[in-house]
Amino acid sequence: MLGFDTARSADHEWGPRLQLFLAPEDAAAGAAAVHRLLADRLPKQVRGWPTHFRRRDDDPLDPVSGHMEPTDGPVDHRVELGDTRGWLTAQLGVDPLAGEPAARDWLVMPQQKLAEVTSGAVYHDGLGELTAARRRLEWYPDQVWRHLLACQWQRLSQEEAFVGRCAEVGDELGSAVVAARLVRDLMRLSLLLERRYAPYSKWLGSAFAQLAVADALAPSLRGALAATEYPERERHLCDAYETVAALQNETGLARPVAPERRRYHSRPFLVLHAERFARALADTVTDPDLRSLPLTGGVDQWADSTDFIGQQGSIRAAVNALA
Repeated sequence: MLGFDTARSADHEWGPRLQLFLAPEDAAAGAAAVHRLLADRLPKQVRGWPTHFRRRDDDPLDPVSGHMEPTDGPVDHRVELGDTRGWLTAQLGVDPLAGEPAARDWLVMPQQKLAEVTSGAVYHDGLGELTAARRRLEWYPDQVWRHLLACQWQRLSQEEAFVGRCAEVGDELGSAVVAARLVRDLMRLSLLLERRYAPYSKWLGSAFAQLAVADALAPSLRGALAATEYPERERHLCDAYETVAALQNETGLARPVAPERRRYHSRPFLVLHAERFARALADTVTDPDLRSLPLTGGVDQWADSTDFIGQQGSIRAAVNALA
């Protein structure tokens, strides 16, 4: 759906697939019958690709369960049938067709799920529901966007000094690990600034490469990751900070903040002091519910477990607990 698949993607759960949304009453009454009908009547292949998928149920911990293969019998197909509201709620933990999501609802929805729901081809929408939902979810409301940007800058501020502190005690590996975390946060911040939902980790770099800022920012990010000594690592990170800081100022979302690197208080480490940008953005948030929240942000700004991100009930409980 995001357009990043290659020939390698065809090795599992890839092939002729379709999601078919019915009215809720039709899905409840006839989805199973339609599924059986398609198993008997679907063509055995489409453009040379088998429509039959071999299931693997012997290992419940193996996420790879579907492989295309020819068959002479009924097709175990990947035509999913359901209703639009049920699918959206299962993906997001929120029913966007019930009305505009509340501010906290946006914090519950992982960006990778929002990217999935709003991407991909829609071949027909006779009910009009999917089109309406995608339009509503196209991007964050202004107040939520400002809050999430403030939270992302706050994430950077929490660790930017640790690159130098680790190196100071002889822990170059630890310094490099922190630098890699900061690079990832800068990439996700850039996506937020350019109004793009961040996909999951496999495609983060591919999505980042499509941004307008990528050509200017990528060399510094690569340099920070490749550096084997702290001074070079710090220099590349500071170059990256200044590039993204300038991008933030260009948005006009908050008062301009000086984008130059500076010492970390009395310590000999060069940082941006990213909390300055977090504070400037937080000051522009007028929504009382968002203003009452800590700068922890949406779920994928503080949790990146693949298994957790797929559990909507747990996500909402965790977001509410942080508030």
